Amino acid sequence: MVRANGAVSLRELARVVQTSEVTVRRDVRALEAEGLLDRRHGGAVLPGGFTRESGFPQKSHLASAEKTAIADLAAGLVDEGEAIVVGAGTTTQELARRLARVPGLTVVTNSLLVAQALAHANRVEVVMTGGTLRGSNYALVGSGAEQSLQGLRVSRAFLSGSGLTAERGLSTSNMLSASVDRALVQAAAEVVVLADHTKLGTDTMFQTVPTDVITRLVTDEPPAHDDRAATELQALADQGVQIAVAGGAAGPGQGPGVDPVPTGRQPRRDVPLPGQRRGHGGQGPQLRSAAVLGDQQSGERAARVADLRRR
Repeated sequence: MVRANGAVSLRELARVVQTSEVTVRRDVRALEAEGLLDRRHGGAVLPGGFTRESGFPQKSHLASAEKTAIADLAAGLVDEGEAIVVGAGTTTQELARRLARVPGLTVVTNSLLVAQALAHANRVEVVMTGGTLRGSNYALVGSGAEQSLQGLRVSRAFLSGSGLTAERGLSTSNMLSASVDRALVQAAAEVVVLADHTKLGTDTMFQTVPTDVITRLVTDEPPAHDDRAATELQALADQGVQIAVAGGAAGPGQGPGVDPVPTGRQPRRDVPLPGQRRGHGGQGPQLRSAAVLGDQQSGERAARVADLRRR
């Protein structure tokens, strides 16, 4: 399955072979020891280390159900008549399909897939950046894309990436993609990261959005035994990132399997210069330290995730 798709999630693998994720995880470790694949948090990919990036066909098969749930939740953040930027990626493509129903929306994007998803939305205006086409992810990159974003200001940027850690924030494996994503961030007052659990705790070569610039993370609930993903969520929340989890218990007035998302507007926040950090006084959910999570049993880990969802 990894050879065919480039990547696979443990959830999907367990479903296909009709066994538990515990068994799948053990077998993946054995395959990694033989050099046949590389483990990722919540999944596995073809060997290649930091520099390898799967193409669109491979990415589209990884955690597809989770990406759909994330897109459903993220779409609730967008208001009628808003102007936003949407970056390239399979998760942002799912988001764009839902944004087609938002009247009066203006979407600036460097993604051909995002533009295609909105092409027949009569009440949505799509603005494409310039640039050079990068065929592996159908995105426009390079100086042309970056220059077209100069002087732009919108309310929110919705971005995805290859990995997300509390230490470095959002990152990607391609230098050109990282540069355009940084330009998208510069154009937005708020930054919303869309990342499924397989990306939590994964670090790749090029940083795109530092943790202190991320306003909100929309993700899915980590598997029961994925302690590292839960620890990463806790650490991100400790740094002031607002966490919205799709696929958990429904909150009051919410649909099944979707946690409530705070929709109140945040103050305009300019992107800091390299080395600047934001203050965290009163910003975002202040949860308990991530340091104690590593020694907890799985039941305690589940309780922490539930507590994070409620906050």
